[in-house]
Amino acid sequence: MRVIKLLILTGAMLVATFAWAQSYPAKSVRVVVPFSAGGATDIVTRVIGQKLGEIWGQQVVVDNRAGAGGNIGGELVVKAAPDGYTLFMTSGSIVTANQHIYKKMPFDPAKDLVAITNVASGPQVLVVTTSFPPKSIKELISLAKARPKEIAFGSAGFSTQTHLAAENFIYTAGIDVLHVPYKGEAPALVDVMAGQVQFATPNMAAAINFIQQAKLRALGVTSKQRSPQLPSVPAIAETLPGFENLGWFGFMAPAGTSREVIDKVYRDTAKALEAADVKSRFEGLGMAPVGNTPAEFAKAIREETERWAKIARERKLVVE
Repeated sequence: MRVIKLLILTGAMLVATFAWAQSYPAKSVRVVVPFSAGGATDIVTRVIGQKLGEIWGQQVVVDNRAGAGGNIGGELVVKAAPDGYTLFMTSGSIVTANQHIYKKMPFDPAKDLVAITNVASGPQVLVVTTSFPPKSIKELISLAKARPKEIAFGSAGFSTQTHLAAENFIYTAGIDVLHVPYKGEAPALVDVMAGQVQFATPNMAAAINFIQQAKLRALGVTSKQRSPQLPSVPAIAETLPGFENLGWFGFMAPAGTSREVIDKVYRDTAKALEAADVKSRFEGLGMAPVGNTPAEFAKAIREETERWAKIARERKLVVE
């Protein structure tokens, strides 16, 4: 009799969970963006968030929480209720590189977060202030070698994708420059345009409008080939053979979030990414929609985490 009662209770709980997941979301969903407004992570979130809002019939609220290379936003998410109403739009470095760079992490990405889906991926682009003399990657490298530690670059923050893209370039080029971290791509780009720092390697989505408006000069993209959105801009690999650095942005949730909700967010995001207006918007920003499964996304995160462990160790990238 006890076994029968237990089976009935378990079945009832499963039915209730399924029914709850089917009605999700029953209210607005908050998506924490760990950088300031105007950067690539913010742009990607707003594009996909608008479409998900249409699918769900509920508002998707973007909550920008910048600082500490994305760790402030990440900590906020892992402390939230695992009910699907707080999601995390992470950029790759936060969950793959930060734990190897920050000696004191406020959370463990592998244990405290659950992968949902990679939303979009794309290259960075090395941009300079328009008054900066170098007109090519080769000229920039030559000037940096002639004036070590006199040239500065801005990033969205220490250990962010934009910082690590620059570190990859600096390491490959064999130059010595100064790093100025900001609390997002947008403020970093403002200072590049103002000439406060000489260059940056933002995600293309954050910089492409400024490049097209001639407010920034693009010297090279970090993909192996030229970007269709900036066909006149060389790939850095044309000067440094084999060079490549790509960024990505994906949904994660607090550990403990039900599989039913994880799967629903994944399925609806994949559906949203198939929409013609979303595809067109991302392609215009130099981004490729992804929409992989939670299992595929989790596997990709684990593999990238291993790569950054080696790079952080060799480059001695440490935040006390």
